[in-house]
Amino acid sequence: MFQRRDFIKTSALAVAGVAASKWTFAKNATDFPVVRIAADKRSFTSAAVEATIVRMKKVIKDPELAWLFENCFPNTIDTTVHFKPIDGKPDTFVITGDIDAMWLRDSTAQVWPYLPLLKEDKQLKEMVAGLINRQTKCIIIDPYANAFYDRPKESEWSKDTTDMKPMLHERKWELDSLCYTIRLAYNYWKTTGDTSPFDADWVKAMQLVLETCKVQQRKEGHGPYRFGRVTSWSTDTVPGNGYGNPVKPNGLIASTFRPSDDAAIYPFFIPSNFFAVVSFREVAELLEKTGKDAKLAADFKALATEVENALKKYAVYPHPEFGKIYAFEVDGFGNYLLMDDAGIPGLISLPYLGALSVKDPIYINTRKFVLSGSNPYFFKGKAGEGLGSPHTLVDQIWPMGIIARAITSTDDKEIEAQLKLLKTTHNNTGFMHESFDKDDQSKFTRKWFAWVNTLFGELILKLEKERPHLLAKVY
Repeated sequence: MFQRRDFIKTSALAVAGVAASKWTFAKNATDFPVVRIAADKRSFTSAAVEATIVRMKKVIKDPELAWLFENCFPNTIDTTVHFKPIDGKPDTFVITGDIDAMWLRDSTAQVWPYLPLLKEDKQLKEMVAGLINRQTKCIIIDPYANAFYDRPKESEWSKDTTDMKPMLHERKWELDSLCYTIRLAYNYWKTTGDTSPFDADWVKAMQLVLETCKVQQRKEGHGPYRFGRVTSWSTDTVPGNGYGNPVKPNGLIASTFRPSDDAAIYPFFIPSNFFAVVSFREVAELLEKTGKDAKLAADFKALATEVENALKKYAVYPHPEFGKIYAFEVDGFGNYLLMDDAGIPGLISLPYLGALSVKDPIYINTRKFVLSGSNPYFFKGKAGEGLGSPHTLVDQIWPMGIIARAITSTDDKEIEAQLKLLKTTHNNTGFMHESFDKDDQSKFTRKWFAWVNTLFGELILKLEKERPHLLAKVY
């Protein structure tokens, strides 16, 4: 998902190809430059997505937010989707943006906001079904890999010390990657009722998911996965002879890397374990109700219960200021890492993934901690405030974290503040970025990052449904 980038300091005009003299901030959305890719160059089109844009431009009263929605919401299908039939079945390969590879996590998240539109757009439905088919193929190739190519080719990471294969872009074991594939499959099924993607290969892939997660409980040794990389970034390689720092088995599942693609310090990464509980129960329901494999369903349910019980016992830390909070990572020996970053899943985003209620008292305490100076990766500066990540080092705020905060908030003023931040920190480009400097929003990383663009669109659509009065304002 994330690849380290030198900071980009540029005007929006250079990004958009618009002459500086023509840039004006006026009161009407029509006064903003056209930065969305031209229709004849789009990689995929959807009538339902276009209709949604037309409708929302009337709903969103702030012209700049409306312009941002028009650019960001379709960014995944405009620029990253490669859809075609293979052997009579739909197949969809979704790149992340400026990295020409498909992450299991990102590809799910990139198409996720389109799921409510599937019933009214058959082609869009086929595209998402094709992504499920492609993810199935990827898991069968290697359930430990996070990122894949659409064909065998050399990767910049081919020399990593791990079991690289020709179809792999990168082989970082991240528990959330497998959870995201389940999230997509389950919600596609619940939305459409279509079971065509859930064939024998899909069941085989789910069996691999179960086996991999059980092995990574580390009850009988490290398991087969190791990773090493020659790099100057400590977060980009793995200690402990490639297995990560030691853990004491307790029922949780080890995740060598976080959703940011950074190595975990303590391999029991708590947000992904919460996500796994939800995902395992979802896939069990899908397997049961479609009659695919009752035994596999029962095994997933049993594992979900085991992980859930372990979270209750090992994930909670008695903080002296905030009370009981959820740790970011633990090791089973009694060590806790107390922080949160902008990656999803993170602690703040767990309600968004259905893993916790926003009313959960420990989550409420955790949220207060996460959004305070006690969290080493919560930054405040002249340009704004928000969650960052070790992935982009210190003082870099992530729009993904700003959106995660807004999408899990129950407070209008907090949501409004996040909307203002998103509006004032895109550096006039009309798109979201990976991160920006807390004191200078013109210093940003990744000008083409489809996940966070589409996630912004999802936030706006959620507000239309739940808090339409917030879209009736000009910020």
